[in-house]
Amino acid sequence: MAGNGINSTPQPLIPIFKGEKYHLWSLKMKTMFKSQELWDLVENSYEESTPTPVVPNQQLRETRKKDAKALFFIQSALDDDIFPRISAASSSHEAWEILKQEYLGDQRVTKVRLQTLRRDFAELVMGDKESVQNYLSKVTNIVIQMRSYGEKISNEDVVGKVLRSLNKNWDNVVPAIEESKDMSSYTFDELMGSLLAHESRVRKTSDKVEEKVFQVKGESSYKEKTKIFGESSYKGQTNYSGRGHGRGGFHGRGRSGSRGRGRSYEGRHDKKSFQCNYCQKFGYKEAYCWAKQKNAQKANFA
Repeated sequence: MAGNGINSTPQPLIPIFKGEKYHLWSLKMKTMFKSQELWDLVENSYEESTPTPVVPNQQLRETRKKDAKALFFIQSALDDDIFPRISAASSSHEAWEILKQEYLGDQRVTKVRLQTLRRDFAELVMGDKESVQNYLSKVTNIVIQMRSYGEKISNEDVVGKVLRSLNKNWDNVVPAIEESKDMSSYTFDELMGSLLAHESRVRKTSDKVEEKVFQVKGESSYKEKTKIFGESSYKGQTNYSGRGHGRGGFHGRGRSGSRGRGRSYEGRHDKKSFQCNYCQKFGYKEAYCWAKQKNAQKANFA
């Protein structure tokens, strides 16, 4: 009747081990075993009755069944290159210990590695320009490794370490957390959420301030350029008008009324006779149009 799905239990997603990062894989497997009520068998094994009964009782059959299930999970979690190492194991405890011995080492090696991790944890300090997300990832990685080697480090110790080792940018945040939270029950996940949320708010505020400063600088630069363009436009028109006077004298050599034609030429090129093709206003040409330059500046900002 398993096919109808009424009494069937969905199988957990099994993490695959390929020979790297055993401490992470073993932690995931341990959690999975606990969810299936199998971890006690994997960690401590079980004893068969001596002599082995011809017809095992109900309890022994259930224990054997659960152990076989745990062994199957371990086998399914190993890459094909790793599986031969535990192929001869007859119990989940035996298979687990084989992998633990090979990838964690014996007791002496474990002790040395644990001492190194303890030192690394004690020396953890957040960099001045380091993001809190990156720092918390480093803390999490070391804590996971320590626990995989059997270190019983409490949640309170981890939270306290993080609060003590944050950089000076968090000097105002740390006292607020310590005063408002119960440190004996405040979890690392809660601390992580609070710190990440605060960092996100600070980053958004900083981005808005930088954007506003950029806009103010851009507008100031634009006004300065407009002033320069306006002055050069005025000077250019004056020089051009001056050249009109000179040309009036040149064309009028030996003829009457030449000076009058010079004034007429100057009048036609008077400042007010120029019309901008962009805004249709009089007094300047399109090249010096303030409205056109302003719209172009806004487009650049966008």
